[in-house]
Amino acid sequence: MHRNFKNALAFSALLLASTALYAQIEDKRGIVAKDAELVKVQDGFTFTEGPAVNRMGDIFFTDQPNDKIYKWSAGSNKVTLFREGAGRSNGLYFQLDGTLIAAADLNNELWAIDQNTGKETVIVPSFKGKKLNGPNDVWVRPKGGLYFTDPLYARPYWEGIRTPERQQDGEHVYFLSADRSEFFRVTEDLTKPNGIVGTPDGKNLYVADIGAKKTWKYDIQDDGYLTNKTLFCEMGSDGMTLDERGNVYLTGDGVTVFDKNGEKIAHIPVPAKWTANVVFGALDRKTLFITAMDAVYTLKMKTRGVW
Repeated sequence: MHRNFKNALAFSALLLASTALYAQIEDKRGIVAKDAELVKVQDGFTFTEGPAVNRMGDIFFTDQPNDKIYKWSAGSNKVTLFREGAGRSNGLYFQLDGTLIAAADLNNELWAIDQNTGKETVIVPSFKGKKLNGPNDVWVRPKGGLYFTDPLYARPYWEGIRTPERQQDGEHVYFLSADRSEFFRVTEDLTKPNGIVGTPDGKNLYVADIGAKKTWKYDIQDDGYLTNKTLFCEMGSDGMTLDERGNVYLTGDGVTVFDKNGEKIAHIPVPAKWTANVVFGALDRKTLFITAMDAVYTLKMKTRGVW
């Protein structure tokens, strides 16, 4: 078969697949860009997680089983290795000063990583003298301080380091103050908290209890404590993000979107068994970046992400 004909057939197949995928997108409020296609940026990973966006719109994400952090450059659409030996980092989030906060699962710690040098500092080694279960996802609030979830997912690489049993008396959410002088629990009644994200005004926090298949909304107090726990939706999530309209994006089976009132308004299918996390990237924050098993994807959106 002639090479050009082969290429034409391949292109036609790709176009049909993209068209079919777009036709499957459920979008009641017009949040996805017209004729947008889900683009596979790169595959060959083992399990991608923790996407975090910096000021330039570049996204850092993890390949946790391979102990690496990668960087997706928004301008070039290229993926490069940022750091090898990343403490088996899972969730990531940038502080306003450019410091990358990482849920380092190897020794159940929270790290602060210099974005320029890659050097890490352990900022949370334990809680009340005991190791954490396994810090998972992180959100940094605008006025400083951060929240992270601490579920238990026993890891094969813990062998020889620690026992796979739960270290704390439950699976909770924690708050660390901006000056790192205060560190305390803010929830103690969840089954397995995982995804976490807050509103850009710093007033509300969403926590996905993946074990109970629910997502909760809280009011954030100035001192970091949470009040007014309210059921947001009957769905848990691995990771999550928000857009400028207040829509909440949950993961697992593709990406499912709920409006600020908890009504399902969209579903974006992803060709993977599991979608772990999601964030908005690029300078205009209109590129949805999705981590899904062995690959990462992008999708052009009408809505803009918040950061």
